[in-house]
Amino acid sequence: MRLLITTPTAVIADHADVVSLVAEDDSGSFGLLPGHADFVTVLSPSVVSWRRAYGRMGHCAVRRGVLSIEKGQSLFIATREAVMSESIEKLESDVIARFEASAEQERAARLEARALRMKAIRRIIHYLRAPGATRSGGLS
Repeated sequence: MRLLITTPTAVIADHADVVSLVAEDDSGSFGLLPGHADFVTVLSPSVVSWRRAYGRMGHCAVRRGVLSIEKGQSLFIATREAVMSESIEKLESDVIARFEASAEQERAARLEARALRMKAIRRIIHYLRAPGATRSGGLS
């Protein structure tokens, strides 16, 4: 089977020799083999694993997504975020590292937004204290 995993900005995996795939949706874990009936499901945040010809394994952590199989031969996964590895142990460390980097970026963005709010408040206070500024707050 052909497996294609994509995010909005990249092709994460494109393999033409997948012989089995295991994924997880809200109902639980399931497996797909060549010849499976057409199927569409929404993936849970989880790890998708597959076996390629000659036994090579692949793993991809997905943050939700849509999986479909067509004509028992074409597997498609569309997800917003994915981390891929051939080793489940390496995948775990990569996901943790990405999570920590993402948390740090979010923290930096919150601090920057806070600094911008404080700057805006200081400008408003400076304007209100300027000579000739009206202090009544009402309409004339």
